[in-house]
Amino acid sequence: MDLMKLLESRRSYRRFDQSRPVPAKAINDMALALRWSASAGNLQPLRCVFVTDPEIAEAIFPHTHFAAYLPKELGTPKPGEHPVMYVVLTYEKKTKWTDTDAGIALSNLTLAAWGHGVGSCILDNIDRPEIAALLHILDGVTIHSAVALGYPTHTSKIVDQKAPGDVKYYLDNQKNYMVPKRPFSEFIFENRYPEA
Repeated sequence: MDLMKLLESRRSYRRFDQSRPVPAKAINDMALALRWSASAGNLQPLRCVFVTDPEIAEAIFPHTHFAAYLPKELGTPKPGEHPVMYVVLTYEKKTKWTDTDAGIALSNLTLAAWGHGVGSCILDNIDRPEIAALLHILDGVTIHSAVALGYPTHTSKIVDQKAPGDVKYYLDNQKNYMVPKRPFSEFIFENRYPEA
């Protein structure tokens, strides 16, 4: 897939084909993408748990929260639509660069997944203590975020804003995600920041 098309179409996907596991080649490429991620000072503080066991993935699901802009009955995946795997990012000691490192890693991971047609949703609104217990994560290790993964059963498309400043995603009549993006004039400035 062309790089710019990959970047445009790598959106958040929240409903998956739960009967279709992610193949080993895609999982391996995601792991390589994480390993190749840039890291401040090359410290590489992140450790990642790949949850591919369907029973463990299903046990994690109740401790995740999807699509905050939508009513729960519309935004939460139904049975048969749950993620088939998760990647959980962790660290031992937070520094001022940890979130930047995690952002780079999450971008690499989700782009590598999407290169195989595997959709993703980066999750910060998660029940960390419960997930840590399920994954036997040691005391002193903190969960940064989790990524839900699987083959999407819907589309997610960039659209123009309906009104200035309106960034809330929504569902169309076919329950596909419409994701408003700001116009260039609101966030790309040439040479200097605009005067108020």
